[in-house]
Amino acid sequence: MHLEPVDRVDSISEKDFTQNYYLPKKPVVIRNLSNGWPAMNKWNWNYFKELVGDQEVGIYNNIKSNSTTPINTADEYTTFGKYIDMISSGPAEWRIFLFNIFDHAPKLTEDFTWPEHLMKGFVKKFPMLFVGGAGSITHMHFDIDMSHIMHTQFAGRKRVLLFPYSEQHKLYRKPWEVLSLVDFSYYHDPSKSKIDHSSYPAVSKAKGYEVVLEHGETLFMPASYFHHMEYIEAGFAMSLRALQASLPGKLHGAWNLFGMRNVDTLLKKTAPEWWFNYKKEKIFHHAEKYI
Repeated sequence: MHLEPVDRVDSISEKDFTQNYYLPKKPVVIRNLSNGWPAMNKWNWNYFKELVGDQEVGIYNNIKSNSTTPINTADEYTTFGKYIDMISSGPAEWRIFLFNIFDHAPKLTEDFTWPEHLMKGFVKKFPMLFVGGAGSITHMHFDIDMSHIMHTQFAGRKRVLLFPYSEQHKLYRKPWEVLSLVDFSYYHDPSKSKIDHSSYPAVSKAKGYEVVLEHGETLFMPASYFHHMEYIEAGFAMSLRALQASLPGKLHGAWNLFGMRNVDTLLKKTAPEWWFNYKKEKIFHHAEKYI
């Protein structure tokens, strides 16, 4: 893989953000975007337990999905409070995915400011909290709605690997899905990496970015970017989503949500083996031209 570090800035003007990152669809870390947010001082494990400790949540392990796994299906369920106790006591490879904590504790929305001075189109009904124990992994994928993301890290550190959508075939993206067939776990450590280069040789040609996201930093992930995340320490982050400005971008996201996902789920249930083999053939056909 050919990886560049993600640019880091302390702050940025709307003009510079638009010209250098938003329009070119290039990621950037903004160190001080969250400065002044009450959330930076108020939000911690104990505060969340007080607010939503009894709320049931789906939790996810590090096992990659297979040909029959429905999208976004939790591996287990527990309460938010018990989950926090579990990841706080030591390494625990479990994460919470797309938890809308703000539905259960609306007052939390008063603790941050939507960065509308940088871009418009934020979907204010769906700020999302992402929580992971040390060692937990979010496998390589792109967000199905194709939104731009402002991802702010509040606790712990997280390693992030990013690729633009144009690299999808080098990543062996599964047709009709948002996931890569390749396991990128521990990609940064040659002694532990699970990338099988002999089976997936095009991966070595992929061009992307990497960054370790620190406490208080905000990562701008442009629409449709593939991302793989590894929690170095137990931590949590919030994603603010903004729809693409263009009509084709909005329609692509809508198709993924209401068309592509439903077709894939139906065929996984009715013809899983045939569907998996069909997609696998397409995956390697597309990757072949990059080898």
